[in-house]
Amino acid sequence: MLLNFLKSKDLAGKMVLPNSPDYDRQRSVWNGLIDRRPAAIVQVSTTDDILKLVVVARRTGLPLAVRGGGHSLPGLSTCDDGVIIDLSSLNKIDVDPIARTAMVEGGALLGNVDAAGAPHGLVVPAGVVSHTGVGGLTLGGGMGWLSRRFGLTIDNLRSAEIITAKGDVIHASDDNEVELFWGIRGGGGNFGVVTKFHFGMHELGAVTTGTWEYGLPQSRSALLRLAEFAKAAPRELTTAFNMTDARLSVTAFHSGLASEGHKHVAPFGKLADAGSGTHGPADFKTFQSRSDDSARWGRRYYAKGGYLAKLDGKVIDCMLSAIKNTPSSDCEIYVIQLGGAVSEISDEATAYTGRAAQYYWIVQPIWDDADLDVECLAWGRKIAAQMASFSMEGNYVNEQADFGGELALKAYGAQKFRRLQRLKARFDPENLFRLNQNILPKA
Repeated sequence: MLLNFLKSKDLAGKMVLPNSPDYDRQRSVWNGLIDRRPAAIVQVSTTDDILKLVVVARRTGLPLAVRGGGHSLPGLSTCDDGVIIDLSSLNKIDVDPIARTAMVEGGALLGNVDAAGAPHGLVVPAGVVSHTGVGGLTLGGGMGWLSRRFGLTIDNLRSAEIITAKGDVIHASDDNEVELFWGIRGGGGNFGVVTKFHFGMHELGAVTTGTWEYGLPQSRSALLRLAEFAKAAPRELTTAFNMTDARLSVTAFHSGLASEGHKHVAPFGKLADAGSGTHGPADFKTFQSRSDDSARWGRRYYAKGGYLAKLDGKVIDCMLSAIKNTPSSDCEIYVIQLGGAVSEISDEATAYTGRAAQYYWIVQPIWDDADLDVECLAWGRKIAAQMASFSMEGNYVNEQADFGGELALKAYGAQKFRRLQRLKARFDPENLFRLNQNILPKA
């Protein structure tokens, strides 16, 4: 019945069904923990395809998932027995180097945007793994190495084209459908399928990076010094670190004037004795893909994060205690510095919540052996709960492997959540777009 209904829509894109030879490959998503069997995957090639599939889902009541890069931690870009709108073929990017803007289709990946801007020396601030989808990252907020200098990805979004549950095609911006534009900047995929993003771009300048490893016995003193150095860091500098049961790895990233790079990056190689590593000029596009292999498709992932107002001894001690007994060598705690341009925008300006934070932490077990599923998930949830006791209110919805319950309410806070509910009731009153960190519609 579904097949006949889909065929009657005369779709331009390719349809992948359970009996298709490449069905198993096409139904897979980034997180190897997720194993779902959709009734149909449609690799849309036009906006009209998406409109038709929205009608199909609305009339049949079948689950509808939207997949850009397929990186949703809890697997919300796929479903069982429903329809997947696969945007991967809609990946065109048009860069206007004079206006410093980029028009990006909803199926593009971060690496595509980096590559399109590179010949012009221009960037859109985004995430840290190049095979992440632009759509999902942007709709949640989008943070990475350039956030302190240029703001979150949503802070550089000028407009978006959205297909709603009612089948309307809406252009949202600061001048049109202003409330919807507020909501999609942090509210996730709750309000429709975003087919185009119009971004402002920035001149990158020279990039200097450094990465150093410290032993765990030196980690406490090293991180206390990092916190002190970071307080005085210019917005052109961003620091991050990840901790495993074997070591502490610290990265410093600077963009802008080449003459300033060494001065600001080098001190992070001297946080404690016996640190090993190097620093120097770097190619931004290459640097952006440095985590691609460790975060490759098919591995098993759980992650949960939160905001920190400061990095102090109590937080560091919590991390050091947690990392001593991990079920997998790739279990890690990752922390990236925020502040700068992110905190200069009012928290009420967008649905994204957490602009006052100085750091974002992620507890992230990564493993490959399915026999470790129970142990790794338990470790991730336990340590995340411990870290949450030091965290600020609000959260970043993109880095939450759990979903449902009150997660969205806690992420946005009561006032914003009610505003998002009213917006949801206007654009998706039947909650067609519910495979996300869901906001139930409310009048």
